Amino acid sequence: MSVGVGDRAPVFRLPATGGSMVSLDDLAGEPVVLVFYPGDDTPVCTKQLSSYSRELNEFEALDAHVLGISAQSVESHEKFAKKLGLKFPLLADTDKAVAALYGTLGPLGFPRRSVFIVDRQGLIRYAHRAIAGLTYRPVSELIEVLASLN
Repeated sequence: MSVGVGDRAPVFRLPATGGSMVSLDDLAGEPVVLVFYPGDDTPVCTKQLSSYSRELNEFEALDAHVLGISAQSVESHEKFAKKLGLKFPLLADTDKAVAALYGTLGPLGFPRRSVFIVDRQGLIRYAHRAIAGLTYRPVSELIEVLASLN
C-alpha cells in the first residue's frame, strides 16, 4: 500500500551528494519537496531537475527543501549534479527501499517520476506519481501547493 495525501511521510536516511547523509527527520518543521526521478543523465530528468534548480529561490522563499531521489549511486549523482550545476542534494536510494515506501515503483520495479510535498508537521500534502514519466510537474504547480501550506 502506498502513501498518499494526508498520510505521515515515511522517514528515511540516505547518502547524498556533497558527502552527507540526509534524513527526513533532520528537516522536521520545514516543508520538503521529494522528487523521485528515474535516472541521472536521462532527457526528461535532466530537464526536470534543471528546472527545479533554476527556480530553487522560489522554493527557498517558502522555506522548502528540494531533494532529488533515484537509484543511482552517489558517484553517479555527483557527476550528474556537477554537469548540470544542481543546487540541491541528490540522494542515492540504490536498493529502491525509499521508492518502495512511497509507492513510486512501477511494473517490474522500474521507478516512476513522482513528486511529494511534505509539510512542516511531516504530513504528505501533495502526491503525484506519473504513469509514463514523459512530463514532470512544473515549478509553478509545486510553489502554489507550498504557498497554500503557509
